[in-house]
Amino acid sequence: MDILQLDRQGFILVPAFLSADECDAFIGMYDREDLFRKTISMERYRFGAGEYKYFTYPLPARIAEIRRAVYPLLAPVANRWTDSAFPDNHEDFLAVCRDHGQTLPTVLMLKYGPGGHNTLHQDLYGEVYFPFQLVLFLNEPGVDYTGGEFVLTEQVPRAQSKANVLQPRKGDMLVFTTRFRPGPKGKVNVKHGVSPLHSGTRHTLGIIFHDAAS
Repeated sequence: MDILQLDRQGFILVPAFLSADECDAFIGMYDREDLFRKTISMERYRFGAGEYKYFTYPLPARIAEIRRAVYPLLAPVANRWTDSAFPDNHEDFLAVCRDHGQTLPTVLMLKYGPGGHNTLHQDLYGEVYFPFQLVLFLNEPGVDYTGGEFVLTEQVPRAQSKANVLQPRKGDMLVFTTRFRPGPKGKVNVKHGVSPLHSGTRHTLGIIFHDAAS
C-alpha cells in the first residue's frame, strides 16, 4: 500500500485484497437480518437509488480483522493531515467515539440494481470522525454489472471541481479520504458517490472507522 498516494490524490487502490470466495461469502451475508441493525432505502432519503444495511456489533470476524489491521497503517497519516492525535490502535479510537456518544457501528453493505446510484456525499456520523475509509468491491464489473463507477470529486479552492472515476475489480479495496485532502492552496474538499448502473447487480462493503451517534 503506497501511503504517499493519499497525499497526491486522496485515494489508494489495493488490487485483489479479497479472494473471490471471500467476496461471495460477504455477498451471502446480505440477506442475514441478524447481522444488521438498520436498512436504508436510498430513494426514501434522496440519497440515490438502491439499498444499504448497517452491521450490528459484534461485527463478522473478517470485517473486524480488516478494520483493526488497516487502521494503524492510516493513523499516522490522519495525524499529519489533521494535526490531531489519533490513537495508534482502533480499539482506543472507538473509546474516543464512545466518549462523544458515538456507539453505533457504521460498517455497511450496499446493493444496487439497474439504475441504482449514490449521490455525492461524505460519511460523517458525529463530532468525531476518522479521515479515511475503505470500500471493498464484491462483484466483477463487465460481468456482474455494467456502469456503477465509483466517483470521487474534488473541490479545489478557487478552481473548478475535478472528478476521479474508478472501476475497481472484484476483490479490490479502495482507501480514500472521508472529507478532504491537503492541497498546495489549502484543503481540497472531497465527496464520493456511484454513477448509475446500466445492468446487473453491484455489492460493496464499506468500512468506516468511526462509530455513529446513538
